[in-house]
Amino acid sequence: MSPESQPETAFAVRLTVNEHPEEVRVSPRRTLLAALREDLHLTGTKEGCGVGTCGACTVLVDGKPVLSCMMLAVQADGRTVETVEGLARDGTLDPLQQAFIAQDAFQCGFCTPGQIMALRGLLRRRPQASSEEIRHALDGNVCRCGAYLRIQAAALEVARSAEARRRR
Repeated sequence: MSPESQPETAFAVRLTVNEHPEEVRVSPRRTLLAALREDLHLTGTKEGCGVGTCGACTVLVDGKPVLSCMMLAVQADGRTVETVEGLARDGTLDPLQQAFIAQDAFQCGFCTPGQIMALRGLLRRRPQASSEEIRHALDGNVCRCGAYLRIQAAALEVARSAEARRRR
């Protein structure tokens, strides 16, 4: 049997996804993106470029934004993963999701989950993030429709709301 025709070993990967313990069996070359979409059926995370340049696949791993098309599923073993599906609570959208709607911060919506997850990671670390910090957090996320100003406005709305709550 040639090396190319030998079956690939499957690994058990245990992770917490959107606060739920999960286990998937994956080949060593399977990306986290593929495991989320195909094995766990969490299709909110999108594949745009497949090479880590567009940001559509951004999820939070241990609270930090990660391009899931560039991370192997086995690298997520024992870690916490949050996707856009995990943001809403009891049928109520996350404030950032609400701000995206209020600011009309999407057109086609394809990049929206990645944009939201990149910003959610920032706003958890820096609730009162500045415009510059928001722009920097979005550096790796491409919006082909050009909704950047509205996306930034949505993030600023949430940051200003956090600042107002802090002052109370």
